[in-house]
Amino acid sequence: MTLDFSILLRFQDALALGLWMTVKLTLICVVLGCSLGFFIGLARTSRSALLRAGSSIYVEFFRGTPVLVQLFWIFFCLPLILGVELSNLTSGVIALTLYMGAISSETFRASLKSIGPEQLDACVALGVPRRVQVTSVILPQAVLRAVPTLLSNCVSLFKESALVSAVGMADLMFVGQNISNNTARPVEVLTVVALIYFVIAFPLTRAVTLIERRVLTKLAI
Repeated sequence: MTLDFSILLRFQDALALGLWMTVKLTLICVVLGCSLGFFIGLARTSRSALLRAGSSIYVEFFRGTPVLVQLFWIFFCLPLILGVELSNLTSGVIALTLYMGAISSETFRASLKSIGPEQLDACVALGVPRRVQVTSVILPQAVLRAVPTLLSNCVSLFKESALVSAVGMADLMFVGQNISNNTARPVEVLTVVALIYFVIAFPLTRAVTLIERRVLTKLAI
């Protein structure tokens, strides 16, 4: 078999659009998922047994079931239950956000537990409202301690986003599959698609190590 990677030059614009869709989807779900994960993390460390139980069920469910199954259920089943149409983009955002929320909540829960109780006691003594405690005292420290693991979660989400191609969303993987089918060149096309994912994910993975070793060590966290 003769390999011919030059054929992909004809489809570079399509691959670029697919990559942009993948990056855009990942960024949206990272922002929404991390925000959700922070509040779920707060709920898991709450004094309320009801909040702890509800948040634990959510986390265990979305961490314990395949993301592809979650995506299919939201795309095919949720519209039947709600009686509304959901686009593949909306379904992908919901599924990946819920997944990101579940895995990032564990990161935030660990970072929240590392914050000394004396800081919250000081806030109470000073009469600081709960909302201000969360936004000005708890959130900055929790995010700082959680940065390395959150970056790892973001890299994982970027790779998991390839699953949205299964519901017809025109991400990088979906575009690559279509080009592969049309050109009958699966080796060249899928190899390049894999390399694109790697070129983006690998530097982010190295950045996690750099941040963990240099920044957090200097801050003595």
